[in-house]
Amino acid sequence: MICMNETIASTVVNKARDKHRPQGRLYIMQIIDGFLEMHGDRRCGDDPAVVGGIGYLGDRPVTVISTDKGRLLNERLTCSFGMPHPEGYRKAMRLMEQAAKFKRPIICFVDTPGAHCGIEAEERGQGQAIAESLALMGRLPVPIITIITGEGGSGGALALGVCDSLVMLENTIFSVISPEGCASILFKDASRSKEAAEMLKLTAKELYDLKLCDLVIPEPPKLNRHTMAPLTRTLKITLTEKLDELCALTPEELLEKRYHKYRRIGRLT
Repeated sequence: MICMNETIASTVVNKARDKHRPQGRLYIMQIIDGFLEMHGDRRCGDDPAVVGGIGYLGDRPVTVISTDKGRLLNERLTCSFGMPHPEGYRKAMRLMEQAAKFKRPIICFVDTPGAHCGIEAEERGQGQAIAESLALMGRLPVPIITIITGEGGSGGALALGVCDSLVMLENTIFSVISPEGCASILFKDASRSKEAAEMLKLTAKELYDLKLCDLVIPEPPKLNRHTMAPLTRTLKITLTEKLDELCALTPEELLEKRYHKYRRIGRLT
């Protein structure tokens, strides 16, 4: 028997996965001024599923990192439907280390079903890349804000999710596993994903109630690239205000607050 909450959770999952939702590159174009994209991990190659570079939020220089699913079919194939390879995470880490060197805040936009799970990604060290990204973000002495703009799926999203402030759009999800994956493991039946979605507590509202998400931003009806302008204006104001607060902290205070934030989350689980 499926309760109303399960229906609500599965509806949010479907909205988070809507192919018409704006992608990371669009958010960067509308929020960040003078964006200069950087490529490559300096080890293996470049990953189009991760977009990264530097720019300005108002008059503040920032480093921006985003997953990107692509819009048209050929773009989606090139971006592996937003599932990063190890070189994508290593590119992100290279930009994070650069941000720390020049004392630039970091903004991450996340919309991914998870890290790429192909054998070639595993051969190039997918698990290690995710683990190194988690560890690096935990110790960076600069402010980090992560915005979930669609799917925040599995380790692929967690790798960019260690932050000082987690912001989620209204119809987004953030979870260590997909509802289908959870149902396959718990029930041996992926068709019971609606039940799993309810159990995971993965919606923005549920995570805010659990104090895992710091802010939920309302979306316009039928969010897409043509209706996103009011949302990006709100996001720009929100990011500016949050960075004003975080940049007022010393690196020591920032790391202390981040440490206690994740210690508290650990106690919840």
